[in-house]
Amino acid sequence: MSSIFTKIINREIPGYIVAEDDRNIAFLDIMPLVKGHLLVVPKVEVDYIFDLEEQDYAALMRFAKKVAIAQEKVIPCTRIGVAVIGLEVPHVHIHLVPLRTMGDINFSRPKLKLDAEEMKGLATKIKASFDQVG
Repeated sequence: MSSIFTKIINREIPGYIVAEDDRNIAFLDIMPLVKGHLLVVPKVEVDYIFDLEEQDYAALMRFAKKVAIAQEKVIPCTRIGVAVIGLEVPHVHIHLVPLRTMGDINFSRPKLKLDAEEMKGLATKIKASFDQVG
């Protein structure tokens, strides 16, 4: 059975996609820690990040860096935090979390609930920034 992320990649279910290339995709987390929290996901469905092929791992990290640069231009923050936990969905994913404080990346905190219009607006702004990053 496909993961929820594969279903977003295949456009079987909607996602707030902000960036994509031939190997990877980035979209807004629908249960964010803070506004602008993104997930960066390889299109190949692998459960554990260190099981990725070397070239897929390297491509994922390069893509995540480019996404984070675009994200930081749109979301007011001190820096972008990076987390790989991988227990909640059996598909590799990197959390890119805009940080103002260390507490912003505390995954035990209550998640935000943003409405669809706010999510669409954020996705549009980050996508435009990503397209400019090149």
